[in-house]
Amino acid sequence: KGDSRHVAVTLPGGIELHNFYVPAGGDEPDRKVNDKFGHKLDFLTEMTDMFGKRRTKTKNKLVLVGDLNIAPREHDVWDHKKLLRVVSHTPIEVDHMERLIASHKWVDVMRVDTPEPEKLYTWWSYRAKDWRAANKGRRLDHIWVSPALGSAAGNTRILTDARGWERPSDHVPVLMDLVG
Repeated sequence: KGDSRHVAVTLPGGIELHNFYVPAGGDEPDRKVNDKFGHKLDFLTEMTDMFGKRRTKTKNKLVLVGDLNIAPREHDVWDHKKLLRVVSHTPIEVDHMERLIASHKWVDVMRVDTPEPEKLYTWWSYRAKDWRAANKGRRLDHIWVSPALGSAAGNTRILTDARGWERPSDHVPVLMDLVG
């Protein structure tokens, strides 16, 4: 679609860092009535194709980060059953994300560090007056690495307190250490 949603840089040691902003997808999880949702699914397919073509290069040192606008797992949302029909946690979005993960055998470093069933959230709606007390979050922001970096990546942190800053984003920063 020509929108600027990907930036990449090669770091020392040949590590490629890719940052994505996946389209949010609008309010209705149906591409027939919501072009924004279709755009989101198409964007995820393009990402899958892009990284799938590079899969044969097993020595690739890649990091993928960003607002992927999908909370894929049951413990990445405050209420799995209630959110199954809400854009960001629908089965079709999760399926697209699973294909993206498989395309390059991505390692979800945040979930390696904090396995389920512990809840992980990086986003809270502005609609909740007391977002911290309500804690109705979703994990929309992700850090993944290629298998070649798996053992070097870790110590992920979610800076939850940033959500309480003056004029904050509805997303909070996520960090990871890369050693070696």
